Amino acid sequence: MRAVVQRVARARITVEERLIAVIGKGLLVYLGIETGDQERDAEYLLEKIINLRIFEDDSGKMNLSLLGTGGDLLIVSQFTLLGDCRKGRRPSFTSAAAPPEARGLYGHFIDQARAKTSRVASGEFQAMMRVDSINDGPVTILLDSRKLF
Repeated sequence: MRAVVQRVARARITVEERLIAVIGKGLLVYLGIETGDQERDAEYLLEKIINLRIFEDDSGKMNLSLLGTGGDLLIVSQFTLLGDCRKGRRPSFTSAAAPPEARGLYGHFIDQARAKTSRVASGEFQAMMRVDSINDGPVTILLDSRKLF
């Protein structure tokens, strides 16, 4: 499971001109689910994400986590994070989990996030979404549950 984590001042998602999610200061997470991923991958990434010390404290140092700041969390399913561009010019998405498997793990990730923090919003699985965000920093972190060590 892969995640791109961006610290944002605010973010929002629209689907077919309909606003479906809005957050203020916090984290925007793009989540890619790979064939073979399990609930433990989701739980590992979520713990890492909500505890990353990437928010500034009063001294201007990145010492605070999402949990420490009470910030918002916006989770967006994005299978293109699994794109393999090593051959040719068209990405291959063969390592991305099939939609039924990915939908279940995406839902599990969101459920676990809501159990740990109350300020969680999400995108719409398999929808064509427009994501508008104002990056803060910018601070962008890549995480992969298969690269634990």
